[in-house]
Amino acid sequence: MIPWSQIGSSRVPGADVELRLMRRGAEFSMMLGPNELMNSRLSGSEEALATLACRQIEAVKAPHLLIGGLGMGFTLRAALAVLGSEARVTVAELVPAVIAWAKGPMASIFGDSLGDPRARILRADVVEVIQSHASAFDAILLDVDNGPEGLIRKANDALYNLKGLKAIRRALRPGGVLALWSSGPNSGFTKRLRDAGFAVNEVAVRATAKRSGARHVIWFATNP
Repeated sequence: MIPWSQIGSSRVPGADVELRLMRRGAEFSMMLGPNELMNSRLSGSEEALATLACRQIEAVKAPHLLIGGLGMGFTLRAALAVLGSEARVTVAELVPAVIAWAKGPMASIFGDSLGDPRARILRADVVEVIQSHASAFDAILLDVDNGPEGLIRKANDALYNLKGLKAIRRALRPGGVLALWSSGPNSGFTKRLRDAGFAVNEVAVRATAKRSGARHVIWFATNP
């Protein structure tokens, strides 16, 4: 078997942790310490994050989506594949190296998505983007950590606590949707979503496009 090799690393701004990009043949993996954040073979649930969220706002003629975290581009590509020509997708990525990897060693995975005129990649903290925009987005898609807690950096907890969820509601337009990916369920987070005023639907999805592998969770929280 081909061994894994490290082809890139970067410190995460605002956290004393190192993000590593690994490659084995045509397969890529992003690691944070011993935790695998994503793998190029396992894209099903991240794609579902986009396709299911877009389905909920399909009546909006020119939707504006905010994606937190570029990652390996699974969510961005899936959104672009189902959205119309008048849609806009803003991706907020905190780590500059992730953007560089997307344009460099992982360019074949991203295809032409980064050059799509509907897409805009911001080198920015999604927390700050959300807090600085009111009624700006029809959907906010978050795949920043492995679930609703600050795994990559503690500051990300500001996305998942009650105050942060209320800020997300303010950033959404009426009828807008927050979609959040998680490696597993979290009943406390479901309750916080409801306490923040969202109507909540929790969906279990498979890790791969073939509907096999681990079950992941996506929350769809609608701003009434």
